[in-house]
Amino acid sequence: MEPPFHPFHELFEQLGLGGSPEEIQSFLQSHSPLPLEVELPDALFWTPSQAGFLSEALTDDSDWSEVVDALNVALRQ
Repeated sequence: MEPPFHPFHELFEQLGLGGSPEEIQSFLQSHSPLPLEVELPDALFWTPSQAGFLSEALTDDSDWSEVVDALNVALRQ
């Protein structure tokens, strides 16, 4: 059985953000580059709920962790 795959737009929707390609691009442009010393969940632009979700996805190695890692990379560019 393969683990579920979550596309990038589903992560944005899960975080309560717009999931259209334009909305994702706008978010990435306005919040990049995230400094290397700042952990993704600790970025100041997340709400406490969003930060908690991201932290949990990474620490629990949930089915969201792969796409959260992709978001982390995208915000560092």
